[in-house]
Amino acid sequence: MALRISVVPLGDGWAVRSPSFENDMLFAAGAKAEAAARDLARRYADRGQSAEVAVFLRDGALAGRFLHPASARFMEAISA
Repeated sequence: MALRISVVPLGDGWAVRSPSFENDMLFAAGAKAEAAARDLARRYADRGQSAEVAVFLRDGALAGRFLHPASARFMEAISA
């Protein structure tokens, strides 16, 4: 099951949330929040954990999903 990372509006800014970390990451700009979420998802995937980034609009609608499958190189390394 993929780790879920969400980018959601929060006040005048944006938050990156996930069950994998305790505190939200806060950003003034949505683009910065999305970039941080995607980078975080890529890092999880590089270490063998599939991740999904879900980006939400200010009205709560889903703007997009980005899937980051677990790295095959990592999976091969741990099975060797």
